[in-house]
Amino acid sequence: MTTITSFCFGPFQENTYIITHESKDCWIIDPGCYTDAEKNELTNYIDSQGLRPVRLLNTHCHLDHIFGNELLKERYGLKLAIHPLEIPVLEMAPQISRMFGVHLPPQQAADIFLEENDVLALHDAKFEILFTPGHSPGSICFYNRQEGYIISGDVLFQGSIGRTDLPGGNYATLINSIQTKLFTLDDETEVYSGHGAVTKIGFEKRYNPFFNLEG
Repeated sequence: MTTITSFCFGPFQENTYIITHESKDCWIIDPGCYTDAEKNELTNYIDSQGLRPVRLLNTHCHLDHIFGNELLKERYGLKLAIHPLEIPVLEMAPQISRMFGVHLPPQQAADIFLEENDVLALHDAKFEILFTPGHSPGSICFYNRQEGYIISGDVLFQGSIGRTDLPGGNYATLINSIQTKLFTLDDETEVYSGHGAVTKIGFEKRYNPFFNLEG
């Protein structure tokens, strides 16, 4: 079994997730820690809990989800895993950061590339990779079918969806990703989004104004 710990970081109020197995091995997903205080908060939690980071994962590479990548790669010797279509997004992130008035140094290249239908294992916990483009060209979600939750990045939010006005975004593609990949999951599946509160698939199918499939 796994536990999920979340942190809300940075000027964009991004959700950073630590997925921890009972063995104390853990994954870090979308580290958005921006200030020194936030970076210390994340690493102090990991160290104080005796956790062993074994994977660094990005659902996508928009700047607010990668602020902590370089710190974690260096501190814990981690390799970064992304979808290959996010390579240009990662490369452009420092330039994009200047448009938003924040600083992001040049990023090291990713080390591992994840594709649709890959399955990652955190010991006995299995996570299916769902390819969900639209918010960004290589957005992916991490779905734990057995435990009934998904880390959705900026694909689906409580009552909303990811923006599609950034480079590589496409509204129709995002809507299709949600309908064909996420809304086919069990209604009780918990959705841990890149911003905002935890929600459920069934709730979003009924009440999300971009769909309202039963309304």
